[in-house]
Amino acid sequence: MIQIKPKSSRLASRILKKIQKFACVLWNRTFRPFQDRANGLICRYSRPMPSVYIKTYGCQMNERDSEAVAAQLVAKGYTLAPSEAVADVILLNTCSVRDFAEQKALNKMVNVIAETRRNRPDVVLGFMGCMAQSRGQELIDRLPDVDLVLGTQKFHRTADYLGELLAGQRDKIVDVAAEQGSEATIREHLLYGNAAKYGDGHRPPLQVTAFVSIMQGCNQYCTFCIVPYTRGEERSRSIPDIVAECCQLVSQGVKEITLLGQIVTSYGKRGFGKAGSPLPADGGASVPASRFVSGLAPPKDDGAHGVTRPTKSPFVQLLDAIHEIEGLERIRFTSPHPKGYGDDLIEAYARLPKLVEYAHLPVQSGSDRVLKLMHRGYTRARYVGIIEKLRRARPEIGISTDIIVGFPGETKDDFEQTLSLAREVEYDQAYVFKYSQRRDTPAAKMPGQVPQKVREERNQRLLEVINEIARRRYGAFVGRQTQILVEGPSKKNPARMTGRTRCNKIVVFDGSERHRGQLMDVKITRAGSFTLYGDPAILGED
Repeated sequence: MIQIKPKSSRLASRILKKIQKFACVLWNRTFRPFQDRANGLICRYSRPMPSVYIKTYGCQMNERDSEAVAAQLVAKGYTLAPSEAVADVILLNTCSVRDFAEQKALNKMVNVIAETRRNRPDVVLGFMGCMAQSRGQELIDRLPDVDLVLGTQKFHRTADYLGELLAGQRDKIVDVAAEQGSEATIREHLLYGNAAKYGDGHRPPLQVTAFVSIMQGCNQYCTFCIVPYTRGEERSRSIPDIVAECCQLVSQGVKEITLLGQIVTSYGKRGFGKAGSPLPADGGASVPASRFVSGLAPPKDDGAHGVTRPTKSPFVQLLDAIHEIEGLERIRFTSPHPKGYGDDLIEAYARLPKLVEYAHLPVQSGSDRVLKLMHRGYTRARYVGIIEKLRRARPEIGISTDIIVGFPGETKDDFEQTLSLAREVEYDQAYVFKYSQRRDTPAAKMPGQVPQKVREERNQRLLEVINEIARRRYGAFVGRQTQILVEGPSKKNPARMTGRTRCNKIVVFDGSERHRGQLMDVKITRAGSFTLYGDPAILGED
């Protein structure tokens, strides 16, 4: 230690101050940056990863997209918040099929902004999905507190973009560009036994059923529908890729798989793979069946044109491949298009035991004139013919549909034809929608827009018909024994368990967690509104 012996105390004080000043400058210039960096690293790696809450609006495709995003975030170390009130990141996965769905999401975000910016200003807010794709930058212009807008081909970028926002590397992110290969990026699942944990530390329960996205986009361009503009053109995953995902799910306890697509029956018609793998100009007629999946039906010569045609459509070949997975009990799919119901698909219902006897077959209208205005591509007679073939193949098949009332130009007579179709087909269930104008769709500019009051009246009348038919059809199950796959506790009464019949009817019964994932027989004791009630305790009684 240096000892200083000044001639006076005043001189000693001056010297000490100079030494202290020099030491401070030396520290700040030489050693302080290293300490700051170390402190930053300690702070960065000691604090917990953010929690995320995802709210989903709309269809099963949106539910599947949200699940994949959640699984991708969990894999990065995020936790799933039980509610938006405690989340560090809040994402709304949106729908654009109807204006009501868009307004609901917009109003929700306004409420979220009011709460978070007052009490938790660092929360990251984002829109994903169809409305995000449709509106893009407009959403941030309208709601400047929103940080992230992700389109339908960018779900797999969520984790990277959130990382940049949370690190302060970027202020706002809007990405709605198309991306090749995006159809193959929705593959992760939140299943029992994986790394997924909720914010309270609990793992998700055993998942008995799972959605698998097999394609993205739509080329149908119905005049009322915004989906082709928000989801893009049809892009299909390869059969081996889909089968591998299904095998993984089954290995983790899944018993039932539902194949998803905007129009699943169009699967593979425009090729496979990340690059789109376009088929030849003949639509794939000359492509050997082995191109679709090895080991399935060989191609055959049609004799008339000297070309080789697969004996089965790509979608039926996919069903065949998935059907071979050991341990899988049931296969469903949604949503198809009536044009995709060829004889090979109808025959598959009779041939494949795992393909359940249920078909969701959207009709939209019972009037040929309105169907033509909608650009649906079939007539009422052709549609009814498909139903008849399905019921011959599987007499117990359950049939559901989508119907739009109040489409532009729909007359009273057109609507009466829709009522008569509902009575003729006798649907087990129907999703009835009042026509909603969607911007940039042809129907929005059509003459003869039906007044809102008339749409509401027709909606109510059709629902009364549908509900009366359903009461009769559901009531017919009372006293019968039927097989269900037990999915878990009832949403309305967690003390009871729910299962689903092969023909897609929900059954509530007294059971316990040990029944989850089991195929079991129950005797139906009563029927409610689109719900059956059973009692496994009285099996074997007459």
